[in-house]
Order: sequence, then structure tokens, then C-alpha cells
Amino acid sequence: MIIEQIFTSPGHNYFGHYGKAPDVFSIQETSEIECLAGHGIRGDRFFDYRDDYKGQITFFAREVFDELARALSLTTKSPGVLRRNVIVSGVQLNNLIGADFEVQGVHFHGAAHCKPCAWMDIAFAPGTEEFLAGQGGLRARVLSDGRISVGEAQLKILEAAA
Repeated sequence: MIIEQIFTSPGHNYFGHYGKAPDVFSIQETSEIECLAGHGIRGDRFFDYRDDYKGQITFFAREVFDELARALSLTTKSPGVLRRNVIVSGVQLNNLIGADFEVQGVHFHGAAHCKPCAWMDIAFAPGTEEFLAGQGGLRARVLSDGRISVGEAQLKILEAAA
């Protein structure tokens, strides 16, 4: 597995804005993030959002992004506009739903599919929400403190999904 890119944002542009205009918090690309068990990513909008929140960190497959960009004929947008934290390649993220796993020494629990929403049609392009149905990424809980960074990353399954 390779961690291709990492993104954070200090605020919510779309989450909780149903029926209202989006906000304007920028997405910040970084080479490393600090994960804190039970809290999320230090400095990200979902840090300490709610106790046991299933989306403390989100993962998204680069291969899916590339397919999306080709399908919608958009090659100038960054995966960051999809507002997922960690863009990875070489792993089937849906297989991690319900599993405990480790990446670069940090433990996570794959909590749920990261369902795409209607805002994606605005942030990326019309048709994005439909295209990403069933492949919108992975929501995960942070189970141990540590840092993850862009680069090679061994994925270790600690406890498989039931």
C-alpha cells in the first residue's frame, strides 16, 4: 500500500450544511498527520467531533479517484476536493470495514463505508455522487496514537471483519 496524499481541513464546508451554502474552509495538503486514539487527526475538522465517532479519519483509493476523473473527463481537480483525509493506492478499502488494522504503526478500526453525498456533485462534478456509490472510501476510528506520512505503508490486518 502507498499513502499518496494526506489532506486536512480546519472546518466543515458541506457537513451539516444541508439546504445552506457551503462554507469556505480550505483543504490543506500535508505530508504527515498526528492521529490521537479516540479523537482523530489533530487539526482536522472532525477532531473530537463526537465520542466514538466513526469518521475520525477517512481513507480513499487513488484508483477510484483516477476512474472517477476519467469517467467525468476531469483531470485538473485534486482528490482533496472529495474531502477525504488519506489517499491510498494498492488496497481494497471496503475489505477493511469491520476490521482492525495497522498502518505505519497506528491502529485503526474500519467503521463504515464513507458514503458519498450530493455535495460531491458540486465540489467535483455532476455525477460524482452516483459514480462513487459503494466506493466512496472508508471511515475509521483511531485506536492508537501515532503519525502517518506520505509514502510506502505496510497494511497489517490485526483483526479481520466478522
